[in-house]
Formats: sequence, C-alpha cells, structure tokens
Amino acid sequence: MKQINGKRFGEERALYGSEGLQLSDCIFSGEEDGESALKESSEIVLERCRFDLRYPLWHTRDVRLLGCEMRESCRAPIWYGEDVTLDGTDMRGIKALRECHGVRIKDCRLSSEELAWFSKDVHIEKSRIEGAYFMMRCERFSLRNVAFSGKYSFQYVQDGVIEDCELDTKDALWHAKGVTVRNTVLRGEYLAWYSEDLTLINCKIYGTQPFCYCKKLRLVDCEMHECDLAFEKSEVEATLKAPIVSIKNPLRGVITVPSVGEIIMDDPTACGKIVVG
Repeated sequence: MKQINGKRFGEERALYGSEGLQLSDCIFSGEEDGESALKESSEIVLERCRFDLRYPLWHTRDVRLLGCEMRESCRAPIWYGEDVTLDGTDMRGIKALRECHGVRIKDCRLSSEELAWFSKDVHIEKSRIEGAYFMMRCERFSLRNVAFSGKYSFQYVQDGVIEDCELDTKDALWHAKGVTVRNTVLRGEYLAWYSEDLTLINCKIYGTQPFCYCKKLRLVDCEMHECDLAFEKSEVEATLKAPIVSIKNPLRGVITVPSVGEIIMDDPTACGKIVVG
C-alpha cells in the first residue's frame, strides 16, 4: 500500500479512483470545499483522519476507518460502499450510510439522521448511536451491546438479531420481518406495529400500546412495564414474567401473564386467550 501521512486534501475529488492507499493523520477540509475526495476508490485504510467535506466515500470497496472523525459538515459520507469497516470512529454527518453491503461497526459513536438506510449485511457492536429513522429497510443485520436513542428505528427491516442492547426509541420495528431480540431493554411508544415473525426473548419493554397488528409475534420470558392496550389485533404467543397494565383485543394466540390490570375484549373478531396467574 502507498503511505500518505499528515496531508490535507480540500479540492474536488482529491484522491478519486485511488487503489491501495493507507492514509494516516490526514485532514479532508479546506476553503476549496471540494466534494467526493475518495469516490470510486478501493483497498483504502484511513487512520486517525478527519473529514469536514461532503460525500468522501461514495462507490468504494474494501475501506477501513480506524479512529477517524467525520464531523457534522461531512454530509452523506459513505453511500454505495462494499466491505466497509468502522472501528473507534466518530461519525456525525446526516445520512451517514446508505445502500452499503457488508458493513462492520465496532466501538464507534454515530450521531446521524437517516443512518444506514437500504443496506445489507450490517453488523454493529459495542457502539453508541443517535438519530431518527435508523436502519430503514436494512436486511441481514445484527446489533450487540449497542445503546441507541432516536425515533422511528428499524422500520421495514428484515432478518436481524438484536442482543444485549438498550434501545430508547419510538415507533420502532414497524413492519419488521424475521427479527429476533434477546436480553434487551426497549423503551418507547407504539413498538413493533405491523411486524411479522418477530421474537423477543428475556427482554424488558416499556411504553404505551406495544405490539399491535402483528403476525407471528412471540414473547418468551419478557417483562412489560408501563405497557397498556397491548397486543391489539395481533397474532401472539407470549409468556410474561411481570404484571402488565392492560391487554386489548388480541386477535389469536395465548398470552400468559402473572397479573393484568385490565383486559379489554370488545371486538367480536378478537379470539386471543389470556391466562392469568
């Protein structure tokens, strides 16, 4: 690999189409205000680099960012990438990842609206993430030891695993398909409406009106705190370990719970069974 150390790049397409570069302690910034610094590049390693300019890593392949900083002004930094690794990196620009394939994120801090849309094979661990509409329409993903905050997360996702996470989020997992959540705390209103084949195991769930209009919903040894009007019009099999505020019109299935504050069954099409005690 060609080595570049301590350089500044501010011009348009400064390193366009590069192959086999290792950049250390470089800065992508300047009054030239150039975009797309490393567009169409491959086999790139970036160590302790700082990015202020827009769209630096579009259409790239085999890129690693190690201890880098992408500031707020670094808008939409990585789109259409393949085999992208972020390790110990701080990324703050809006729309940070889109339509990427093969993304590994570890020990990072990401603060970005519309992060990781339409991407596949995205794997995140030991990271902190903030922003609305996180992972919209992602497929084949995993999160482990991730702390997330922001509204409208995981909408229309497919084939994912979430483990040992803390999610503070509203309207999460809407229309999700084939997702398993284990040992995770979920806080937020209107969780997982219209989801299909969603499984939660040993999770703690907080917030009003969760799990409505779901198909093939499974909860195994979960706790639902501050949850009212749960399971409306849903197909559900659930074993709950703690009392729940209220359950409303489950469509079909069996819900087992130690106690429930109120059971509302005022829809003739609701045939779900609730076992208390």
